[in-house]
Amino acid sequence: MRADRLRHGGETERVAEAILEDLFTEVLDWSKGDIEYQVEFADIVVSKNLAKYLIVEVKRPGTLWIGRQRLHDALDQARRYASEQKVSTIAASDGSLLYAADVEHGNLKDRVLVDLACRDAPPGLWWLSMHGIYRRCEDLVCWPQAEDRSLNDPVNTANGNLLHPKYKLPASCFAYVGDAGNPSTWKLPYREANGNIDGKRLPKAIQALLSNYRGAKVGGIPEKDIRSVLIVLARAASAEGRMPPRAAEAAPTYCELARVLEQQGVPVQEFSAYSR
Repeated sequence: MRADRLRHGGETERVAEAILEDLFTEVLDWSKGDIEYQVEFADIVVSKNLAKYLIVEVKRPGTLWIGRQRLHDALDQARRYASEQKVSTIAASDGSLLYAADVEHGNLKDRVLVDLACRDAPPGLWWLSMHGIYRRCEDLVCWPQAEDRSLNDPVNTANGNLLHPKYKLPASCFAYVGDAGNPSTWKLPYREANGNIDGKRLPKAIQALLSNYRGAKVGGIPEKDIRSVLIVLARAASAEGRMPPRAAEAAPTYCELARVLEQQGVPVQEFSAYSR
C-alpha cells in the first residue's frame, strides 16, 4: 500500500499522512475514527475515548533522515503541540522514517525508530499500538536491526562522502538516487565501494524492478524514472558481458531486461556498447 501511494514521485505531505493512517489502522489496532487531522495545528493526533495518546508531525515523503536538522525541527514542532494539548508522546514521519519518543522532564526519551519501507511489520511497532502506547518503553526499538541507530548518531561518511547506513556505500553505487543528501532515497545498489560492478547485487537489482515493473517491490522509485534506472542496470550488465545479444546464452534475468527495454523503445545500441 505504501509503495503504491509513492509510485508517482514528488508526493505531498498528504500522501505521507495517508501512509501513516494505513499504518495505524491496517498494521496496528487503531480505528480510522481514532486518527484526527489538524487538531490545533498538529498534523495527526491519535486518540481513544477522548484521551490523546500521540501527536505526529508529518513531512513530505523523502525529507526526513536521522542526523538531519529537518527531523529535529519536526520534533520541535510536535513538542510544542504536545505541550499545548498535554500529550506526552510525540512522533515525526515522512512516510518512510518514523521516529517516536516520550517527553519526560523536557527531554525526549526514545520509543520507536522504524524504516517503513521494510516488507514485514516490525514487532517494535507494538509500542505505538492501543495496548502499547500508554506503557513505558525502556529501550529504543529500531527496525530493521541492520540500521539500528540513535537519533543523535552521526551520519556515516567516508572520505567526505555520505554513505548509506545499511550498505555502507556512496550514492554513486546505486541505480537510483532521489536526493544525494538523503540516503533513504537511494535504491538498488549495484556497484562495489571501489566502483566495480557487483556481480551478486546487479541481478537482484534488476529482479527487484522486473518482478513488478511498476516498482512496487522495491518502492520509492517514481514511475517516470524506472525507464532510466533499467537503462543504467542494462549498461552495467552489458559491461559485464551478460546482456543479449552480446551474451549468446544470457540468463533469464538479463533476457527479460532486454525484452522490457525493447518494449520501451530503447535500442540495443544505447547500452550494448557501454564499457566500464
